Amino acid sequence: MKVLNASLKLSLLSSLLLVSLDAKEPDVLSTEARSQSKTEVGESLESYLSGLKRQEFTYDYLKVEEDSAKLRDLWIQPIRLNYTLSRQDMFNELGAPETQGQNAAITIDQPIFQSGGIFFGVKYANASREFSNYSIDQQKRMLIKQAVELLMQIKQSTLTIQRQQLQIDNSEINLEQKREQYLNGQLDSGFLNNAIIEKNVVTQALYDLETNRERLVSKFESISDLDHNEAKIPHLSFLDEQQFLENNIDIDLITSQSERDLYNKHTTLAKYLPKVSLQASYNWQKNESVFFINGAPQNASSPETDYYRYGLNVSMPLDINSINDYEAARISHLKSLVQIDDKKRELKSLYDQVMQNLTNFDKKMTLSQENRDLYATLLAETQELYAAGYKTSYDVATLKNSEKIEVINKKIYELDKQLELLGLYEKLTDDV
Repeated sequence: MKVLNASLKLSLLSSLLLVSLDAKEPDVLSTEARSQSKTEVGESLESYLSGLKRQEFTYDYLKVEEDSAKLRDLWIQPIRLNYTLSRQDMFNELGAPETQGQNAAITIDQPIFQSGGIFFGVKYANASREFSNYSIDQQKRMLIKQAVELLMQIKQSTLTIQRQQLQIDNSEINLEQKREQYLNGQLDSGFLNNAIIEKNVVTQALYDLETNRERLVSKFESISDLDHNEAKIPHLSFLDEQQFLENNIDIDLITSQSERDLYNKHTTLAKYLPKVSLQASYNWQKNESVFFINGAPQNASSPETDYYRYGLNVSMPLDINSINDYEAARISHLKSLVQIDDKKRELKSLYDQVMQNLTNFDKKMTLSQENRDLYATLLAETQELYAAGYKTSYDVATLKNSEKIEVINKKIYELDKQLELLGLYEKLTDDV
């Protein structure tokens, strides 16, 4: 009972230390709340991931919370329980019985002051949690971007196949015209042979496009539960530069890294400063002994003894590597500050490049529209000439196909613009 009572006393002492620390630290998000908040981030685009992928990320967040809690409480030392049972027969040659000894102890060696090391250690743990969560966010956004990108590429590949089929139709019309002209003696076999080769080339290109589309479908199905035939492509709106930089996950990640390095610098310095520890122990023992009466051995039990000990211990290491250790931590923090500015510069260049690409695709869309208008005019005129007997049905069919090709081209360029914007949305902390 005495051992148990002492254990309770030391446990209460540790609890008081924890309560005093918790009073200094603000409440952090619970695991459930953190998981829910992370689920809300990018919820619309996150739906493109499979349930298994989302579950993996949920476990990643939960593991970060547990690792962070372990790191936060690392300064709290364990209460050590020790019990020893020993037997000996020192006088067995004299016929004495063996004796038994029991010893038990409860000890604690708990730092209560580390020149700021405890405070900054907890801060470091919280900063590490934020850094780890942002790292998972970044990985999730990359996978979301991959899933949406694959879906867009599948739709784009479908349009490309439709365009290729129209080009095959035009090549067949051209081949038929060349065949008739060859049979009528208007062309030699070289022109006919070139038309056959052209048809084969565009047909083989169609097979390659179909193969590539199946590869895209296979990759998409490996990370998404959606049916690519029914899944809708998200429409990504334009982002201004300020919006892109202020809600950027890469900047948040490297900023949290800088904060973590700052607290690591402080904890590194605190390791080499004075530390005060509370030391306490409760000890209990009971031993048997042997004595002789008229030469006859007798076994006697000594009374139980117990005692406690407590006090303070002040220590400070004198380490030849302390300056180098601190300087390394300080330099890491300074480097992280430079990396923040460098990352902003890199992201600004990325934004400018995407804007330039969007401008180029707008030009291509304008050109496709102009070509479509031209083909529409030519088609109307050719249909009139065909009705008058001056043009053939081949001419009408070729122009119809060419007009349809330009319509498809415009849709493909629109998807190209969405793919460019997707590269920006990948970097956002949330869908805007």
